[in-house]
Amino acid sequence: MKTYIFKVIIEKDFFDEGREAYHAYAPALKEKGAATWGYTKEEAIKNIKEVIQMVVESMLEHHELLPSEDTASDMVTVSTGPRVSVTV
Repeated sequence: MKTYIFKVIIEKDFFDEGREAYHAYAPALKEKGAATWGYTKEEAIKNIKEVIQMVVESMLEHHELLPSEDTASDMVTVSTGPRVSVTV
């Protein structure tokens, strides 16, 4: 078992009418479309976590290689064994 921790970028964004939103993406999975948004930072983080989960599951289903620390530099951390990540 391996645990993957993906770096996520959250950027403030605005709708055309000026309402605030947040854009979120995982650079290590950007080519796979791992991007989303939310009205709040918390919503954007929740959404990107779901997107990353779906992208990783799809990659595994299609026998694609997941990013490694070697190929994605500081964009992903890979650990053997279970881990828990907490963002505060």
